[in-house]
Amino acid sequence: MSGDLEVSAAAVNVTIPEVLRWTDTRRGQEFRLTTLNVRLLPDGHLAVKAYGRPVGGGRGTYVSFPVPDEPALATLVAEAATRAGELWAGHRGLG
Repeated sequence: MSGDLEVSAAAVNVTIPEVLRWTDTRRGQEFRLTTLNVRLLPDGHLAVKAYGRPVGGGRGTYVSFPVPDEPALATLVAEAATRAGELWAGHRGLG
């Protein structure tokens, strides 16, 4: 059966280390980006979006932001994907 099983994507959430965090603005509100959502696409490529909280406080809306093209962030994404793969490969089934 596993050969016929279609997995459309796998995703992992990664906390952005403090030194790599940044701010971005959406709809006039400034957000501090603290989390990456990294998805493994069916073709083997990665897709990534950043999420965070409004700098001014409050819950704000769940809005995605593009991730800047910076080497340190690209390394974080690649390392997170590799680590996620290791964790998935070592799964112990349903608890």
